[in-house]
Order: sequence, then structure tokens, then C-alpha cells
Amino acid sequence: MAPQIAIEPIDETQLTGDNGEIYLFQWLSSLQKSLTESTPDQVKASQASVEETLLKILCGSHGYPLPGRGLRNLLARCFVVQYRRGETKSLFDILRTLLKLVGDPKATEKDSIRIAAFWTIGELMANFGSQFMSFMAEIATISVKTFRTAHSPQMRYHALTMLRKSLENARKALTDTLTKDIIKNMKNGIGDKALPVQRAAAGVLIIMFSPQESVTLADVDSVIALCVKALDAADQITRQALARLVGHVLAASQFPRAPPAPDVQKGRKEKDAEDADVSTSAYVSSEHMKPLLTPSEMLAQLSSHFNKAQLSRKARAGIFDFYFALLTKLGGELVENNYALIVGHLMSEVVSHPKNSATRYDRLFTRKLAGALLQDLIAARMLSEQGQISAIQELSSSYLKRWPALMPGQVAPSSAVLALTLTETAKLLQMLGNAPPVVQDAVAEPLLTLLTHPSHSVRVNASWTLKCFCSSTPLRLPKMILSVLESLNRDIETLQSPAAPSDIDRRALGRAYGLAALVAIIPQRPLYVSFDVASNVLDMATQLLKRVVEHDVRVAGIEVEVAWILIASLMLLGPDFVRSHLPQLLVLWRNALPKTSTKDSSPGRTASEWEFMLHVRESALGAVLCFLLHNSPLVTLDVARRISSMLNNALAFASAFTSQTGEESVVPSADTRASILRTRECLLRCRVYQCFTALGTSALTDSAQSSLLQSALALFSGPEGDGMSTIQASIASSSGFTSVWQTADGFGYGVTTIDITDDEGESVSGSTQVGKMGNEQIEELTTLLLRKPVLGACEHDTLSLCLAGSSGVDTPWLDPPPAPTAMVNAAIELFARLFPTQDLATGTRIVTQLTELVRSPRLDKNIGRKTAVFINATVAIARTMRYSTTTHYRQAKEPLGHAQITTPLAVLLKDALIDGDPLLRRASSEAIGRLANISGTTFLTSQAKILVDHIVSNRDPHGRAGCALAFGALYSHVGGLAAAPILKTTVNILMSLTNDPHPLVHFWSLTALARVINAASLAFTPFVPSTLGMLVKIYMSEAHEMEGGTLHNANISGDLHAFPVVCRIIDAIITILGPDVQESSRTRSLVFDLVQEFSSEEDDDILIEAIKCTQHLLMFASAHVDIPNTVTRFRSHLSTSRRQLKLAAIDALYQLVQKDAFVMSRLGGDGLVEDLFAMLDGDPGIQGVRSVIKSWLSQTAIHNPSAWIDLCQRIMLRTNASQKGIDAINNLDDEGQSLNVSSSIGGNTAQEGSSSATTSRWRTQLFALECLHEICTVVARSGRKEHIDILFAKTNGLPLQGLLVSRIPDLVKMAFTASAAYVMEIRLEGLTVLRDIIEVFSKTPDPDYPEALLLEQHQAPITAALTPAFSSDSTPEILSSAIDACALFVGCGVVKDVSRMGRILKQLTTALKEVNESSNLKMGTLSELSPNASGMLRVSILAAWARLEISSIEQAYLLDVIQPYRQTLASQWIACLRDYATIRADSEFVHDASLHSLDPSFVNLGKVVLLPYYSVAWTTILQAIANAMDHADRFVSAAVLGQDPSQVSNTNGNATARTEPAPLFYPIFGLIYDALATPSTTGAVDLHSSTMIASLRALKSLIDPRYSGDALLEPAVLKEFLSLCHRMAMIEGAKTLVYLLEVIHAFSRHFGHLGINDPVATDDGLSDNSIRTHCLKIAAYVLRHVRPSQGTPAISGSLQELARMVNVALSNFEIAAVNTPDNVREDVRGVGCMLYAELLKDEVLDMDLITPTLPALKALLSVEVKENSLERYEKLIHGLISSCLLNIDDMRGREGAICSRKVKTNMLAAVLILTGIPPRVKPTGGVVEHLVHLISQKLENDDTAMIAVHCAKTVAFAATGSDLLRGCSRLLLPALVQYIARLSSHLDDDTPSDQYCAVIEEVYKTFSALLLLVTEEKRKVVFDSLISVVHQEWQALVSYA
Repeated sequence: MAPQIAIEPIDETQLTGDNGEIYLFQWLSSLQKSLTESTPDQVKASQASVEETLLKILCGSHGYPLPGRGLRNLLARCFVVQYRRGETKSLFDILRTLLKLVGDPKATEKDSIRIAAFWTIGELMANFGSQFMSFMAEIATISVKTFRTAHSPQMRYHALTMLRKSLENARKALTDTLTKDIIKNMKNGIGDKALPVQRAAAGVLIIMFSPQESVTLADVDSVIALCVKALDAADQITRQALARLVGHVLAASQFPRAPPAPDVQKGRKEKDAEDADVSTSAYVSSEHMKPLLTPSEMLAQLSSHFNKAQLSRKARAGIFDFYFALLTKLGGELVENNYALIVGHLMSEVVSHPKNSATRYDRLFTRKLAGALLQDLIAARMLSEQGQISAIQELSSSYLKRWPALMPGQVAPSSAVLALTLTETAKLLQMLGNAPPVVQDAVAEPLLTLLTHPSHSVRVNASWTLKCFCSSTPLRLPKMILSVLESLNRDIETLQSPAAPSDIDRRALGRAYGLAALVAIIPQRPLYVSFDVASNVLDMATQLLKRVVEHDVRVAGIEVEVAWILIASLMLLGPDFVRSHLPQLLVLWRNALPKTSTKDSSPGRTASEWEFMLHVRESALGAVLCFLLHNSPLVTLDVARRISSMLNNALAFASAFTSQTGEESVVPSADTRASILRTRECLLRCRVYQCFTALGTSALTDSAQSSLLQSALALFSGPEGDGMSTIQASIASSSGFTSVWQTADGFGYGVTTIDITDDEGESVSGSTQVGKMGNEQIEELTTLLLRKPVLGACEHDTLSLCLAGSSGVDTPWLDPPPAPTAMVNAAIELFARLFPTQDLATGTRIVTQLTELVRSPRLDKNIGRKTAVFINATVAIARTMRYSTTTHYRQAKEPLGHAQITTPLAVLLKDALIDGDPLLRRASSEAIGRLANISGTTFLTSQAKILVDHIVSNRDPHGRAGCALAFGALYSHVGGLAAAPILKTTVNILMSLTNDPHPLVHFWSLTALARVINAASLAFTPFVPSTLGMLVKIYMSEAHEMEGGTLHNANISGDLHAFPVVCRIIDAIITILGPDVQESSRTRSLVFDLVQEFSSEEDDDILIEAIKCTQHLLMFASAHVDIPNTVTRFRSHLSTSRRQLKLAAIDALYQLVQKDAFVMSRLGGDGLVEDLFAMLDGDPGIQGVRSVIKSWLSQTAIHNPSAWIDLCQRIMLRTNASQKGIDAINNLDDEGQSLNVSSSIGGNTAQEGSSSATTSRWRTQLFALECLHEICTVVARSGRKEHIDILFAKTNGLPLQGLLVSRIPDLVKMAFTASAAYVMEIRLEGLTVLRDIIEVFSKTPDPDYPEALLLEQHQAPITAALTPAFSSDSTPEILSSAIDACALFVGCGVVKDVSRMGRILKQLTTALKEVNESSNLKMGTLSELSPNASGMLRVSILAAWARLEISSIEQAYLLDVIQPYRQTLASQWIACLRDYATIRADSEFVHDASLHSLDPSFVNLGKVVLLPYYSVAWTTILQAIANAMDHADRFVSAAVLGQDPSQVSNTNGNATARTEPAPLFYPIFGLIYDALATPSTTGAVDLHSSTMIASLRALKSLIDPRYSGDALLEPAVLKEFLSLCHRMAMIEGAKTLVYLLEVIHAFSRHFGHLGINDPVATDDGLSDNSIRTHCLKIAAYVLRHVRPSQGTPAISGSLQELARMVNVALSNFEIAAVNTPDNVREDVRGVGCMLYAELLKDEVLDMDLITPTLPALKALLSVEVKENSLERYEKLIHGLISSCLLNIDDMRGREGAICSRKVKTNMLAAVLILTGIPPRVKPTGGVVEHLVHLISQKLENDDTAMIAVHCAKTVAFAATGSDLLRGCSRLLLPALVQYIARLSSHLDDDTPSDQYCAVIEEVYKTFSALLLLVTEEKRKVVFDSLISVVHQEWQALVSYA
């Protein structure tokens, strides 16, 4: 039975007073929850009273608050829930009552009541409208009447919203007359003055024009015309609503319909007409159905309006919103099928139209809009992967290949069309990521051809596209570079010929741009290009510069630009390439940037000469800038000063040029010679400022910095900065200046394009900002473009080809502005960097100049320039403050915080703050906040007072909004503690301003309040209740609604929506309260109710913020969150078209999955995971989805890996578009065919047009493979043996179906599918999965043949999966991974017969032969590799064989594999280590001619490429060498010694020692030493440990004198080495110390007899100067720290590791004792024994270290004792045994595991010592007797009896020949007899346990040993006595049985 849910009646007494609204809001929230959770019967029982109460609230009855937004939303939902779960009989009366309320204006005077009624009717009709269609006519009439007559925009909006919701279900009830009336009025509504009404009218029309066949051509024309007309006044949200309407009607025109019927006679009845329609629609055959408009005509409806002459820029941008909405409505499939038509329309009707190419700005504006449509909407969101490939082919064949026009009658595409086509192709290539052959064939040749196009824009864009192409298809890169380089060389040679063609200059330049772009890719793809190419390019550029003086200005200009752009691109190769060429480059730069001469400042130069000189300097500075940005290690103080001097020369030349030509200033866009000169000068200044910014301040003198600041200041704030004459300025001003942002000349009066994004203000919006930035290209593009007077493009700055990343990441270089604007931006950036470092005097002077320039009277005549200067100055200050507080805080605090600077800056920023410009508001508020941070409390309080005064005394909304934002910036930048004094004032002011009805004021006040709450943190807690109350009131306030307030307010609210910010404040409150949100039930319930209410809103922005609130509630109060409903809500957002909302939902799901993936599995199941994979396939850019799936998988894969594998398999079995058309069967051999996977990789070529369900993007398949890798990793780490061993699973009765081991065939098949793919990333990941399979299952037995391994039956498919990696289309990375996998399979032990290893072993041996034979590898069918790729593969091959050598320790069959190649491997391994040492040492090593080495290029640039590969592989190779050295491999010895192997003996360490070290000793020793001396890094402990162990193992052999000679005996080296050993002993764990002590042991054996500085006397073996002494110190330190002592922690390690370490440490004492004179030997032995005795005392360690280390102690004690030391030895033995006995006695009366262990170990040790000493050593009788007594005593204790018996047995067996031990045995016999007797009495009562039986057995063995000690005559007597005892025992056992 369902629980009884009480529906609480309302308490009307609480409705009065200030909190009435809050109470009512919470009551309605609880009512909704109760109605939802109650049973239908409970709902029906209370229905009447609930209805009555709800009507009272809705009608605003006496005492009830007016129903604001929050209340009306809840009211409507309560009504809906009630009627869904209860009776609907009363719904008719309720609707009648509500309609009366809204239909009669006299019924109520309160608008909010009518609005609530409108809303409620709309919600009820939306849910139940189909049952109450009779109300539709009345609803329509009331809505239209209200729309016509009401004055309130909000009322009219809600009337139309009610109409729209009602029409959704009840439209059929409308009469034709009413339908026409509604459509007519709604069309009028499109032109209404109120924007909310326009949006509502558009929504109604969308419903009215449904179904789609009802739309007529007249409707299409009229709607589009009305919407275009409305665009000028529309804000963004209204534009989107109008766009949805236009998209709907135009998409409806594509709906197939019957052709229009012939005219019917007058008087025909309406019924007949209807019947005719029905019959027509029913019987017209499908072939006669056709759409209203063809696709071309449909698109022409928009382009015809776009191309109208007088259309404003805002309207034209809005029309592209229509395009976006139309294509979105049409859907991806239709768009993909009509891609060629859409592109053709845009190119011919839009881009090529004369109206759109009148000015440079028009061309760029159109290109940006069309580009966003093609790239960000169609390419990114609508095209499948196959669609993207087809799109590239279409663009190539229709546009790229049509230039030049070769056939008569052909017309080549215009430059504007080609530029757009190239940018679209580049974007598509970036999205594809890996171009298949059809794409390569389509674009490779056209791109090379277009490099020679006459248009500069086309050449630069072609170069950029070529860069993207080669970046995604690196195999093409080397050939492309060589092709372009050869063509460029030919062009340059032809350039000097008198018969050169006229277009030779542009051809040379275009190819230079293309080559520069390609060279810039080399650092990203270093394995594909030989660095000889870079050297050739540099040589060519240098030669060009040297012969410039021989040619005229035109040719010289081409040569200069070609040379410097190439040098600039080479700078990206980094310091290792540039270092050797730097002196030459400095000379070239000095020649290009000489000091200004008198000739430069005297008149007489022609314009072409000036242009050439400017061009030379600007081009050279481009290379300098690239050098500074990418070669910072080379920028020493000297280099920086020399470059600084050159930059000053260039700036002086620019000033000289300005002084000569200043009179000729013109508008930059004018196409004249003066304009070209002006552009060159701007670009030169821009480069100078950029170079100074990159150079930094360290190399600049104070005077230079000051002059640079003044230069930059004059440029961005000077009155002449826009280049306009006074006459032009006055004309511009008189023509009606509106805003600098509205200008469309590409210059905007010299305003900067640097935007101040309020990072902190927006950071509270959370992680979806990333999505917003990626999304604004579409939804917010038009708004962004309308505020951009200057548009960027890559052709504005050719250097962007080098500096912009081809991955598509938006860098400042990707879309550079024109030169004049770039110059302003660079000047501002330089100003911001330099100003914080100035002293007070300079800073004061600069600020004074800045304020004077901003207020200069000369600007009054040019209002546009005045505005631009003000914006530039404010942005410069904001950037300066940001840089000061983040980088130069301490340096800037004193001068910038001084009143002389802060006072004038504050005044200037105050003016910017109260200005209406949003950028000024953002920049000035941030600057004020950061300035307060620097200045301190005085400035903070004064600014707060100024802001308060302004707010109190001024009502201007712009000023109030700015002041509110400044309060937020002050508090957030100063910080909660420092700003605490102004917190109360700030909160009060902001809370007051939030009630301001003006949207601008309350929006920014709420935004500022959110920032203050986040910054104040816990200090804000006292204000939480009042803030929550205020938020509820705002939620109820009409003025804060988007449609509320006056007409003006309603029109500007669209971009200033208050409720998302309210939600953000709630989130901030939840964050600062943290877990305390649960403590106050009132606060918690109000917060939860608000969040729940916002989560039910329709607005996406509110929902996004509500999701973030829910995330924090899940974090801090998860017990109160309804998780199932929350998951359902998040899932519903995944299907939204709004990317930001989708990203927020994914982020929230990620949090839920991380919290508990099993709950998510229960709630979401497989369906949710599949939805996530489908979403990833639809939009690969959503990174959050990957995180959700990975987190989910990592938690649940161990419990059900098979389900995850099924999911991945479904994705892998689809084909990807790159694979289509590639005949993968060609790569298959017999083994591959057996897998039956050809259908999954061959590519559905016959079904290319089938549904997308059979295809999947390659990135999705790659992620599926990554998931498979993660599954294998998770299972392997878990230790769950059943997943790996079928026999184990069967033994334990576990079902096999879901286990990982049961899926091996599927895993292998998927790995093969991936290995045969075209996409390189998939092939690599497929090989990773294959390696996982081999690693995880290599030891798994075959369940049918347990003696065999399971993978043996999969050898053929594994071989097949590896084969494609060695084909001709492979890449170096794939080859390297495949070789690694081959070695893994050979070494894992699956196949142990060498003859059966087949092709896998053959690939390894073939590769090794190539390493040994050739300097540049060929690798079978692969085309010739670059030196870098060859070097990388050489390392990979040697590392693979090294792994085999390491595995041969456990897998003996590998010795047969390795043996034939040992000589080759030894020499190559040693050579590889030598090469690595050479690279690490950064100097060229003298190579031995007998050994193969790398290409010589590795010593410069190549080493940077190869170093990472060496760093990974060298440890493995070193381990292999150490292993070979341990086995005395003569080939390794020969390689190290540099000798022929036949001359080297097989013995290790016995060869003749040498004084000089081996030729390759130092490189290997240096690597080892460096590895040992380098501390481990966090996260790489395991790798560090394995490196240390490998290094120590190799070092143990390497210190042999035949390798090291006397190298280690040099005092400095020896001290450093011993110091390192000491340090390692102090910090390393036992695992490493074992090997360190072995090194010490070997070192002591070889050199222990020597001294560190001087020779040691033969009789003084342990002097302080002795090496042996230092070695013993290390061993002693280790023994002393096995257990914690004196506050120092114990050495870490497992029992086995610690025991082995103690053994090796004792062996060090043993060898020292053996090799020291008699007088010292006992000292050494004594120290070792004393340290061991400390271990015997131990009660701290929780492990037994004594038992496994006793043999080492025995060995130490067994070292020969000389006669003269016998007495000392006896004392030592006596002391040791006494110590053991004392330790045992100390345990008397104590119990426990530690106590028992200590007794046992000390007894064992004492007996071992006693039985191990020579017979001539006589311990004192008392000690022996006490030991015997203790053994006898311990026999009585069951816990220690077994050890005592063992001890007795040991004594008895060792007693032969020792009178002492005979006596001990005699004394022990009675105790053993008594023990047996006692045992027999116990057996009467209990079962004999296994322990008893074992003890008895040991006693019998002892008895047998004792019998052997007795003489023949006494043996019978003793035997009889023992037999009687045994007989009693036997009888007891028999009786029990």
C-alpha cells in the first residue's frame, strides 16, 4: 500500500508580511511535490480544496500576494499534475473561470493576475487541449484582442504565448476566418515595436504554418519580407525567433505536395472542396508530388534580400541567422545530399554578388558569414564523415580545380570564391584529421597550383590549406616540401631573366608562402622530414639575401620577402637548429636593420624606394619575432641587447619615414601608393612592438623603455592615429556618428580589437564556457560581427602561416587584423608589459600624458577618433593592471599604487565606467579592481565612497550598471579578507540596485553580487537569508522578467536576462555554505525549491545555471537530492540542440558517474552509454562525453567487461568514411582472411548511400579502442584471476559467459580490424589493444589442453593483425609499435619452438639485419624513411630485442632466439647507449668507425626529435646489457672494450686489469650515474625504480677494472661516487638497495684494498682513507636502518626485499673480513654481528627478518679464525648467544605474536651460532646450560614447542665430533622424553592435529640422531628406553583410533 502523503492546507495567516511571497512559494513547491507523490485516490480526495486554494492564489484574493513568475509557474504545474493524476471533470469550469478573468479587462486591474491566468490557460491547453477544443475560438479571440488593445508588452506577449500553446493541440478547432485573422495579426506582430511581442508572434506563426503543406508562396514571401524588415531593431534573441520562423516556412516549401488544382466553379460548396482536397491528396501519385519551391528557389528567397542595395549590415547579418535556422530545420541528411547546391548558391548568389564585394570590409564580412555557415554549422554539425569527404571532393572539382580556366568558355572562380573555398577545405581537413586517398588526390595538385594565383588572399589561404592538409596527412609532407622547393628554385632563377613571365613575382611569393607554411609543420611531424631540407631552405634564403643588391627594387623586394618568410618559418625548428646559425642570422638582421642615416631623414626618395626599405625591415623583423617566440634559450643578454639595438634602428627609420611623408596621410583603405606605404609602415611598427613585447624588459635601458612607452602611447592615443585629415574627420562627424563599433571601413578610427573578457565574472559560469566559445561561431556570430569594425583574415599578415597552429586552435595569429589595427594592438600590448616596471617619476609622466591625450581638444572635431582613443586608453590600462597583478606584482605595487598614479587613473577609469559602452564598462571595472589590489586600503575605501556617491546622486542606468560592476570587481580582485571593511556597504548597495527596474542596472548588479559572494566566501554567511529572500522577490518581480517593464526595458532585456544570474547567485550561496547548507532546514528547503523551480524553466541559460546548482547540491547535500529524477532530467538535456545545455548536462553526469557509477548503471543502463557514444559520434568535439564513459568504464568494467566489449564491438564493426573505397583486402593474407573481418574493414562500398547506422566516425572508433585498452588495463590491475584463467573460473564454479577471457577471439578480431584501417591513430590503438591481449593472457592455459597456452591457438590471427603494420602505407609510429608487439609475443612464452614462430620472429630478425646493415632503414615495402624516422625505428628495434634478452631470464627458449644475433645486438646496444649519452651531453662524441651510429644530423636538430625515444628505451637496453654482463657475454664485453669478440675471454672479472678505462666506459657510466643521481618524480616511481635497478646491475659489471681501469680511482670521481652511494642508501627502498649493496660488494672486491687519496698500508685494511671502510659504512648504515632508530624511519620494502638486502649487507662484511688482516678481521666481524644483534632485539617490525638471514650470519661467523684472535672470537660468540638468551628472558610473562616471534628467532639464532662455530671454540658452560634450559622450557609451551624441537634436532645432528654439543644433546634428552609423554596424555582427550604429528615426527628424527651419538654398548639401553616412550605414544594413538 502506498504511503499516505499529507497535502497540507495553506496557512493564510503567514501570507501577510514581508515573507508572504516566500511562504506561498514554498507552499506551492511542497504542494506540487505532494501531488506528484500521492496516489490518484489521495489527489482526488483533496482536489476540490486544492482547486479552490489555487484559484484564490491565481486571482490574487484579498491577503494573497500577486502571482509573479515563480508563483504562476508553480500554479500551472500544480493544476497540470492534479488533472493528470486526478479527475478532469472540473477542468472545464476552471478554464471557463480563467477565460473570463482574461477576457474581461474589468475583472481585474492587476496585470500580473491576467498574466498568471494567460500562463495557466496556456499550460492547461498544452497538456489537455485536445479534450477541450471548444475553448479554442474564445482563446484565439481573447488573445488577438489583447494583442491589439493592451499596452503592456508583457501582457501582449503572454496572450500570444497562451495562443501558441493552445494551438499546439487544438488548432483544428479554428475556423478559416479565425485562422486568417490570427495569421494577419501575427504578421502585424512581426513588425511590432515590442521585441517580446515579435518573438511571441513568430512562435504563433510557426504553429499556424503547420502542417507544412499549408504554407503558400505568398506566405513565404510575406513572412520573409516582414522578418527582414524587423531585423534592424531586433536583438539577438529576437533574431533567433525570427530565424526559426523563416526557417520553418522555407523548410515547409520543400514538403512535397500535389500540384494546384484547376479553378473550381463559384458556388461550389465548401464540403465539396474539402472532399476534393481529400481525394486529391489521397490519390495523386507520388511522382506528381513536388515541393512548392526547388532548393535553389528556396535559397534565392534569402539571397535576394541579402543583396538589396540599401540593406543595413545588421539586417544582412540577421539574414544569415535565417540561413542557419533554415539548414538546421532541413536536417543533416538533406543538407548533405544538397551540399553542392548550397555551396553553389553561396558562391554565386552571395559571395560573387557585386554588392558584397564593393569594399574590403564587405568581402570579409560576407566571407565570415558564409564561412560560419559552411564550416561551423554544415561541416561541423551536419555532415557525416563521408559527407565531409564528399564535400572536399565537391569543393575541389567545382572550384579549386577550375583555376586557371584552361578550356574555352570556362570561367575561373573569383578570388573571393576561392578564398572562401580554401578556408572551408582547410576546416574540413582539420575535422577529418586523417585524409583518405580520395581526398589527397582531390586537393594536392589544386593547392600547389593555387599558390601561384594573382590574388594575395588566395595565395595565403592556399598556403594555410596546404599546411592543414600536410599536417593531417604527414606522409605527403616530404614530397610536398620538395615539390614546392624545386618550383620555388626555378621561379627564383627565372626571376632574374629578362624573358621572365609577368606573373613570376606572385608565383615565387605564393610558393614561398606555401613552403614557409610546410616548414612550420616540421616540429609537429619531425619523423617524416629529413632536416637536410631545413638546411637547404636556409642556404637558399641566405643566398637570396646576399644577391639582393644586384637587382632592381622590384626583383629585390620579391627576393627579400621570400628569404625572410622562409627564415621566419625555420625559426620554429627551435634552438637546436638555430643555435649553429645564430651568428649568421645576427649579421643578416644587422644588415637589414641598420642605423638610420642622414639620407633617411632627407627628402628625395621615391615611393617605391621607401616601400622597399620598409618592406626589407618589416620582413626581417618577422623572422626576428619568430626567433624570439620559439628560441628563448638562445636569447642571452648579449643577443637581447643586439636585437634591441636593431629594433630601435627600425623604429627610428619608421619615425624618419613618417616625418618625410606625414603630409600625405590618407585613409588606409584607399587603394593608392600612399596607402601601400602607410600599410607597410604600420606593419613595420607593429613588428617592432611585437618584437619588443616578446623580448621583455631585461635588455632595455630605462630611457629606452620610457621612449618606447611614449611611442606606443602616441600611437594608440594620439589624435592623428587614424590617418584621417581634418576635412575627412569633419565630414565623418557631420554625417552622424553613432558608434565606433558601427563603422564598417575595416579601421574604426584606429580602435583596438583587443577584447577584455571578464575572466572572473564569467568563470562562475563554469566549465560550459568552453562550449560557449566553440558555439558562438553560430548562435552568437551575428552579434559578434556587429560589434567588429575590423575583421581579421590570415592574408593580413603572412607570418600567421608560420605562427598559427594547424590544429585549429584559436590563437591570436589565426585571424590577424589589418596592419593599422595590428599596430594599435601591438602598441597596447607593449605598453601593458612595460608600464608596470617603470619607476614613479616615469609612471606619473606617462599617466599624465595619457589623460591629456584622452582629453585633448584636438579630438573634439573628430568624435570617432575621440571614442577610439578613449577605448584604447581604457583597454591599455586594463591590460596593464592584469599584467601587473599576475606577473609583476611586487615590482608594480610601489609605483602603481602611489597616489600620483592612482588618482588620475581613477578619474579616467570612472569616466569609462559610466560610459554606455559594454567594453569600456568591463575594462574599467576590472582595472579599478586590480588597481585597488595594488594600491591598498585607502584607495579601496575612497573608490567605494566615490561609487556610492555616484549611485546615490545619478539615475543614469549606464553609470549605475558600471558602478555595480566596479563593486564586484573591487571585492573580487582585492579579496575577501582585505575587502572585508566594505562588504556590508557593497552588499547593501548591490541588493538595492538589484531592485532597479532598468534591465541594465539589475542585470549587472546581480552579476556583481555573484562575484562578491564567491570572493567573500564564509564572510557572506550572515547575508544569506536576506539574499535568498531578495532572490525570491526578484523571481516574482515583473520588472525582472525578460518581457516585463516598459516598452524600452522589455526591448533591451533580451540580452540582459536576469534569472540566469539569479541562479548563479544561488549557486554561489550553495558553494559558500558547503555542507552547512543541510543544517538550516529553512535555508535548505528554500534553496532546493528555487533550484527545482529554475530547473523546470524553459530558458536554456537558466537551465544551464540550474544544472550547476544541482551539481553543488549533489556535492554538499546529496541525501536531499532526488537522484533518479535528476538523472532523468540530465538525460533529457542530452538530446537538446543547444550545445551549451548539452555540455552542462554532460558535466553533471560526469560528476554523478564519478560519485557512484553503479547507481548510474542502475538508473541509466546500457541505453545511456549508447546515447553517449551516439552523441560522441555525432559531435566528436564534445570532450566531456569521453570523460563520462571512461569514468563509468573504469568503475564497472571489472564486474562486467563483456557488456562493454559488446558496445565497443558494435562500433568497431561499423565502417568509417576514411575506410570506404580503400581495398583493405589487399592487405590480407591467408591468416587475415581466416578472421572473416573483410566486411567490417572493406567498407560497405555497395551500401554507401545507406543509413548512417552502418558507419561511425573514425574518432569514435578510436575511442572505442581506447575503451578496450582501458578494460584490459582495469581487469589486469584488479587481480581477479577468473577473468584471465578459464580453468580457475571453472574450478570455482563461475559462469564463463561474462568473463574477459571468453572474449579473446572478439578482442583479436577488433585489433585486426583496427590494424588494417587507413587512419593512423586507429592502427596505433589497435596495436595497443593487441599488446594488451598478449600481456594479459600470455600465461592463460588452454582449458582443453592445460599443458598448452590459450593464445597459441590465436597465433595466426595475431600474426595477421601485425602484418599490415609492415605494408607500404605504414608510418614510423606504427612500425615502432608493431615491432614492440612482435617482441612481446615472441618473449611471452606462448610459442617456445623457434621454428614455429613464423612471420612474427621473421619481422624482428629482418628489422635487426637492417639496423646492422644500413645507415637509413628501408623496412621492407615502406618507402625510404627520413633520418629521424630511421633513428627512432633503430631505437625501437634494439629496445624490442633488449626485452627479449630480459625475458630470457625466465624464458630459457629465448636464448636460442637471441644466440645467432648476439654479436650484432651487443655492438648495437652499446652504440645506442653511446649515442644517447652523446645527445644528453649536448656535444659530439668521437665515433668509433667500427660501430654504426645515427645520421650525423642527430647532433643538432635531430637529437631533440630522438631524445624522447632514447629516454624511454635506454633503460630497457641497459637492463639487457646488464643481463648479458651477468652471464659473462663476450660480445658485450668486446663492444664495451672496443675489441674483436674473438680476443675477449668468456670469464667476467678475471681478465687482465687495465689502467685506462674502456673506450665506451665513460658514456655508459655517465648515463648510469645521471640516472642514479636523478630523484624520482611524482607518478613515475615504478619507472624510476626499474631504471635504478637496471643501472645498478650494469654498474656492478662495469666497475670491473678491465672496463673501468683506474677511472673510478681518481679522487674527485671516487668521492662523488661514494657520496652518491651514501645518498642512495639514505633515501632508496630495499628493492633498490639490494642492487646498490651488490655494487658496493663488487667495488669492495675490486678496489677495497686501495685508499681514496693515498695508498693504504697492507696491515691497515680499515683506515679512514680506505675504500673498504666507506663500503662498510654504507652496509652498516643499511643494517642500522632496517628498523626505525632515533626518530629516523625504517627502510621500506617487502619481507623478501628486506631479507635479501640484509643478506647482501652481511656479505659485504663477510668479504671485508676475508680480505682484512687478522688484527682487523674480528673488528669487522664484531661490527656486523653487533648490528645483527640489534635486529634480534627488534619488536617494531611486523615481519620475521631473522629466519631468512641466518645463513648470511652463519657465513660471516664461518670466516676463518686465526689463533691469535681466538679469544676475541670466543668473546664475540659468548656475547651473541648471551644476547639471544637475554632477549628470550625479556619475553618472560609476555604474550602475543611479536613476543612469540622474538623468542623463536632468538632461539634459532643462538642454536645456529652454537652449532656453527669451529670445535676449538669453547663457549662458557653457563651460557650453554642456560640455552639448553630454555629449549627444554619452551617444549612445555605449545606455541614454541615446534621451534624448540627444531633447535634440539639441530643440536643433535651437529653434535658429531663436538663434545660440547654432545653434552647439550644429553641434557635435552629428558626434556624430549617428557614432552612425548605429555603429548600422549593429551591425545586421550583430543584429536591429534597436523601440528602434533609434525612435532612428533621431528622428535623421532632427533631421537634417531641421538642414538648415533651413543656408543655401541650403551645404544641398546637408550634404544629400549626410547622405545618404551614411543610405545606409550603409539598406544595412545591406537586407542584413540
